Amino acid sequence: MRKRIVCFGDSNTWGLNAETMKRFPENVRWTGLLQEKLSDEYQVIEEGLPGRTSVVDDPLLEGMNGIDYIVPCIKSHAPVELLIIMLGTNDTKERFGLTAHNIAQGITRLAKKAQEAHEEIYDKALQVLVIAPPMIGSHYKKTEIRKSMGDNCDIKSSELPGFLKEFVTNTNIFFLDASKEVVMNEIDYMHLDENGHKQLSELVLKKVRYVLS
Repeated sequence: MRKRIVCFGDSNTWGLNAETMKRFPENVRWTGLLQEKLSDEYQVIEEGLPGRTSVVDDPLLEGMNGIDYIVPCIKSHAPVELLIIMLGTNDTKERFGLTAHNIAQGITRLAKKAQEAHEEIYDKALQVLVIAPPMIGSHYKKTEIRKSMGDNCDIKSSELPGFLKEFVTNTNIFFLDASKEVVMNEIDYMHLDENGHKQLSELVLKKVRYVLS
């Protein structure tokens, strides 16, 4: 049986193409590229949901709270060799009223809950890699997406990596800061384009090989 790597995220894990509002094909999405580059020993499982948050309910959209789904997700795919979490972009929405510090707290809580759920079934600890997503570009404010996202999303997004790193340091959770090397598109400034997916897949591959070595 192949070892499973679960990628738990939002529209940037699902593969939303902001130009067409449809899904990038599998061979473009960073998860699909990761699968291509890993050996047949591993199976990459996509658990991306557009609009997903880490720990907050969205009053406008149902089923978006990651903390409510992480346990059944982990148990349905168990045993899991590695869980990759890349969330935080949707949590910056003004209507949630969260600070970057709060968002980092929520993502860390989510990671720990996943570990606890896995250990209920298997003695082997679940390896978790938390990725700070690419930053929301400040020009998002000039696009239509600002109407739903609200203000200061770019500021929270830029502050998130530092808080995330602080929370997971000296824990058994691995960390990767994608915000320094991967940029969002120039359409809505908060989704990956084809090149962004390629860049992210290369970063994640290096980290995954380190974590699983």
